[in-house]
Amino acid sequence: MKSKIILITLLISTIVLIGFVSSSDPFFQIRKNFTTFSEIINEVNELYVVDVDPERVIRRGIVSMLEELDPYTVLIDEADTQDIDMLTTGSYAGVGIEAGARGGELVVIAPIDGYSAQRNGVRAGDVIVSVNGIMASEMTTEDLNIQFRGEPGTKVQLVIRRTGIDEELEFELERERIEIKNISYYGFIDEEETLGYIHLTRFANNAGNDIREAIESLEEKGNLQGLVLDLRNNPGGLLNEAVTTLDNFLPENMDVVSTRGKAPGTRQTFRTENPYNFNDRPVVVLQNGGSASSSEIVAGALQDYDRAVIMGDTSFGKGLVQVIRPLSYNLSLKITTSKYFIPSGRLIQSVDYLESGINEDDPEEFQTRNGRTVYQLTGIRPDVEITNGVPSVLETALLRGNHYFFFANEFVSRNDEMPSMDDSEIIFQEFVSYLENNDFTYTTRSERSLEALITQIDSEFEDQESILSQLNDVRSGIEAEKQRDMMRSKHQIIREIYLELTTRFEGSEATTVYSLMNDDLLIRAKEVLKNQDEYQSILGHQ
Repeated sequence: MKSKIILITLLISTIVLIGFVSSSDPFFQIRKNFTTFSEIINEVNELYVVDVDPERVIRRGIVSMLEELDPYTVLIDEADTQDIDMLTTGSYAGVGIEAGARGGELVVIAPIDGYSAQRNGVRAGDVIVSVNGIMASEMTTEDLNIQFRGEPGTKVQLVIRRTGIDEELEFELERERIEIKNISYYGFIDEEETLGYIHLTRFANNAGNDIREAIESLEEKGNLQGLVLDLRNNPGGLLNEAVTTLDNFLPENMDVVSTRGKAPGTRQTFRTENPYNFNDRPVVVLQNGGSASSSEIVAGALQDYDRAVIMGDTSFGKGLVQVIRPLSYNLSLKITTSKYFIPSGRLIQSVDYLESGINEDDPEEFQTRNGRTVYQLTGIRPDVEITNGVPSVLETALLRGNHYFFFANEFVSRNDEMPSMDDSEIIFQEFVSYLENNDFTYTTRSERSLEALITQIDSEFEDQESILSQLNDVRSGIEAEKQRDMMRSKHQIIREIYLELTTRFEGSEATTVYSLMNDDLLIRAKEVLKNQDEYQSILGHQ
């Protein structure tokens, strides 16, 4: 009897132990919850008071599950796989139109030079009426891009409205293979042709080699002594292209980034392999809050090795690596598999989605090769911080209302040539008249406070008329101050007008050149490159 009790006790203990192990086993948890999920879906489908769309409900459940992880782990629909192809192959089939929303309408921001839309006469500023018979008013920007893309050789029917022309214009455009440029522009930024400039907009396929070819071209054309690498608003891209980009600026066999994850193959260290001979000349890297991922690997590695001066704003702070995993039914999963760390050992991820215990309020300090202090969990902080000035209320209202954009459209409809800067005063006055004719107005904080005060004045106040009269005098003073605001912002307004006009008359490259000539951050970068004492001092060289 005693042995039977012992046997039963052991059996119960074994069953409990098996249950404990199974309940803590992740595969058991997956099986259990899959069963529960399947049962719930079946019950809802059969018994819920109204019919439900199973795919929509299940998809929402998948999205909610992924939202528990991080913003970069997402399900990719078939329609979005084109964006992945663009990143990995560097091309797509379309008509060559950059479009966006302006003033509640879809418009042509710019036709891409050399492709169907530009060759057929589509212009920046054209308002899109319909594409392939679908009214633009029924589409989002994403819908519009889907209509423009397709198989090479197929046609797109585009109808636009152009300022100054009464009837709508129809175009038949042909889709063709469009090569995505990693570099939007490169050239010299000084008259002596000693300082080069490269604007890298993405890290798609071949980005590192594109930079090398741009440097070689600049060396052939002039006496290249220094370089500005502009990574502002570069959201990143392929990790290997960040490494090959660094090949251009660092010696061979330098650790530039390492990845650390859970799955096999996610713990890797990447080193420079094919260095270029530009590793001895000064470099300034420009960045801002839109610089992320691969941009931060490049800027961070160059900062850790004291190889370049980083200028601008603190970068975005994305230190997580994703891979694309194909799924059934033309779906894909973009999933975070590891974190990346730059040479000093720091993680630059600015938001701790993964609960690693890092204290965001007290970022850990690290050291560059020269002993300069840099920080973890902050993105890449620049060596020289230069933030863009905050636009005034007037400037913000002009931009928000797309008034520069639409004024340029009207100007082009009346004029055949680009105005010179000598005519800037005339152009400014024309713009002021345009604003008056379009009843442009905006509200300042002072006006809002005044109107709130006026609403509190009622008949119970003694001497009400005198009070309201004084407040009206204040209103008149505010209006006069707003007129002075226009004059105070005159230089910036003229700059924005000529930027739009340059796009219309001279194309995207000329617009880039004009913008660079008036770029305060780039002007400061040139000063640092020309002053080697300051350059070396910033990098901690004694």
